[in-house]
Amino acid sequence: MSCWTWCCSVGLADTGRRAALSGQRGEQAGRRMPFMLIGVALIGLAVAAYDSYAIYTGQPLWCPPPVDGCNVVAASPYARIFGLPIGYYGVVYYAGMFGLAALLAFEPWSRTLRAAAVSYAALGVMFSLYFLVLQAGYIRAFCVYCAISALTTLLLVITAISHWNATRTRA
Repeated sequence: MSCWTWCCSVGLADTGRRAALSGQRGEQAGRRMPFMLIGVALIGLAVAAYDSYAIYTGQPLWCPPPVDGCNVVAASPYARIFGLPIGYYGVVYYAGMFGLAALLAFEPWSRTLRAAAVSYAALGVMFSLYFLVLQAGYIRAFCVYCAISALTTLLLVITAISHWNATRTRA
């Protein structure tokens, strides 16, 4: 065997080994990311549930001292859609995302579920951006819970896209 043949065969074997390791990482990520989606959805659900409970019972929201615009935002005319507080929609959104993520935990390579998770998470990001623009431009007050919700929707879309990318080769 010539030196060139030996070097090429070692290089090809190494390439195959790298591909196998990459496939294993994709397999692990494909199984792990739905659980990350579940965790982030639960955080968003907890925040939306607190917001909804406080509004439902008529209690003021607790707002940390540097930012105390939570109640200003909650009392604004922009805080309701079709007469319901936005927090109620947040509960429905995060419960839906939790359900999608739970289904993905059982079927991580389902093309339909993966596309639904990316689309649903992207919808949440668009609404979060809209609500942040309302706070900055019209209400001129900021709500910590809205910011946390915006961050969780951003994490949801990043994780859903990462899951899509990690599982696309097998699907």
